[in-house]
Amino acid sequence: MRITLVGSRHFGVTTFTMLRNHGVEIARIVVHDNEDRLAAAARAAGVEVVVQADARFVTAAEIAPDSDLIVTAHSHARITREALAVAKLGGIGYHPSLLPRHRGIAAVEWTIREGDPIAGGTIYHLADRMDAGAIAAQEWVFVKKGETARELWERALAPLGQKLLGEVIDYARIHKTLPARPQDEQFATLAPKLSDAKH
Repeated sequence: MRITLVGSRHFGVTTFTMLRNHGVEIARIVVHDNEDRLAAAARAAGVEVVVQADARFVTAAEIAPDSDLIVTAHSHARITREALAVAKLGGIGYHPSLLPRHRGIAAVEWTIREGDPIAGGTIYHLADRMDAGAIAAQEWVFVKKGETARELWERALAPLGQKLLGEVIDYARIHKTLPARPQDEQFATLAPKLSDAKH
């Protein structure tokens, strides 16, 4: 299975490592910043790195030819419809909430702000609307009292993302397809960036 990984920062690097441990071929890494640590990790491993022409979008030309799947890991760029069409199975990403709850860039911060007693992670199909594609895998975790967004992410949600991504990749490798169930729009909430959110 050939994968194009679009991502950045620590979560991008841990996803890169997890994918390599799952025995898939990482055909190309796509980053928005040439100095990003994911770019450095890819170069060190001899994997091709492409820098997005526009930080807001990933185009078809930036996806490796003959990719089976596009995986995003800490990427805020939109994968265009044309880019998704390059990969046989389209694309998936990890969102640190129980979608359709907390769609948006600050899902973990909103989980804390709303006082949610449980949080979770979702592997979802990349689609035209942000965080609105079909669900491939989902799992919940408890939120500790007094926990900050960063603590919740590091303790539970980042590791959960790696686990769920690995499970979906394994499923896709065996079945040559992705699990998919639509999101229930009546439960959708938005999690826009908070002015005091620390990243």
